[in-house]
Amino acid sequence: MPDARKTLWGHPKGLYILFFTELWERFSYYGMRAILVLYLTAATTGDNPGLGWENASALELYGWYTMLVYLMGVPGGWIADRWLGQKKTVMIGGLLLCAGHCILALEALWAFYLGLALIVSGVGALKPNISIMVGGLYPGRDVRRDSGFTLFYIGINIGAFLAPLLVGYLGEVVSWHYGFGLAGLGMILGQLIYIWGQRYLTGVGDSPAERVRHTEEDNKPLTREEKDRMILLFLSFLIVIVFWGAYEQAGGLMNIYAKEKIDRMVGGFEIPASYFQSLPALYVILFGGPVALMWVRIRNKNPEVASLFKMAVGTIIMGAGFLLMAGASGEADSASHGKAAIWWILGAYLLHVIGELCTSPVALSFISKLAPHKYSSFMMGAYFATTGLGNKLAGEVGEAAQKFGETAIFNGIFSFCTMFGILLLLFLKKLNKLAHDAEAVQLPGQG
Repeated sequence: MPDARKTLWGHPKGLYILFFTELWERFSYYGMRAILVLYLTAATTGDNPGLGWENASALELYGWYTMLVYLMGVPGGWIADRWLGQKKTVMIGGLLLCAGHCILALEALWAFYLGLALIVSGVGALKPNISIMVGGLYPGRDVRRDSGFTLFYIGINIGAFLAPLLVGYLGEVVSWHYGFGLAGLGMILGQLIYIWGQRYLTGVGDSPAERVRHTEEDNKPLTREEKDRMILLFLSFLIVIVFWGAYEQAGGLMNIYAKEKIDRMVGGFEIPASYFQSLPALYVILFGGPVALMWVRIRNKNPEVASLFKMAVGTIIMGAGFLLMAGASGEADSASHGKAAIWWILGAYLLHVIGELCTSPVALSFISKLAPHKYSSFMMGAYFATTGLGNKLAGEVGEAAQKFGETAIFNGIFSFCTMFGILLLLFLKKLNKLAHDAEAVQLPGQG
């Protein structure tokens, strides 16, 4: 127990164990995500053969895969809340991920599908519960909680930044299966860190049987305020679906678009399409601080600015990125060589990330503040499940582009996100009443 209470740079040492565990888990996930569609659509002949699928079929599988990865967060959260606890469930999830990524390194179709199934199960067990463990490191209304989540989010994006560069290059240029194997090595490293750091997680994420107050808390009915907050959380999940349904075009439609219709030649070097998957994470690392500071200043001037406002604004900003993609599509259609300048997609990803910084970490903190303790992992799992539904929607929208054309889809996403965000702002005051001042305990500007 004493080790679990020790701090480093002002935060519990357990935070850094979870930081590096999630960093390498995200390295494995985003590495695999960066090359999945490219592997599926690569020709079956040549030095680095793929599966030779049509774009529409590859995007359909991508949509199902990314949806199921996050949808499994619901049973993953339920198992942790009712049976194993977060700590053991994360351990099992990590082991499943190690097995899944390593199996993907084998050059066989059965290994491809089995590997995907194990990864889906592993992420479902690990993802929601490791986020809850971060919150569990800080007692009560500890003011360090929000900054702890910020550090944790940085870890996610370091892994997401490195993965497409390393896994993407190895997979796209050398061998797809070597790329899958490198992603697996990253997950193994993360799992070893988690196992080694168990002594810094004493008393965090314990099973129901190990929690002294579990029985008393589970028999206590929800209050009216708690019920209203649960309703508000479920309503906020609509924002999550819309946001990720648009944002996750990055791994599907925008990934293929970068490969086929963006001029990637820079100084005689052709940038691999998978490299663009590192842009969002790089932007998060570069602009995370300035965006957070911007919200601090806005919140200090206007205390009424809370999480739902940020999420609405984030959705509008992210949607604006697709206006740039529509511009790229127009240029590619009119250009003699059929390709658009690289600046379009660089700018689009920047707007996507500014929107993400207003939405994603805010949503995690929102759940940790509003969800009743006994449903904490379940509600975090539900959040990731709705993220999965957004991913599936992204796949469907990407498929539609094969029929209606990229320009129409990019313009459609921009219009819908803008109108949805404005509608949310119109109902903001009524929605915020359901929170019953739950966000009043946070530091100004931190969501």
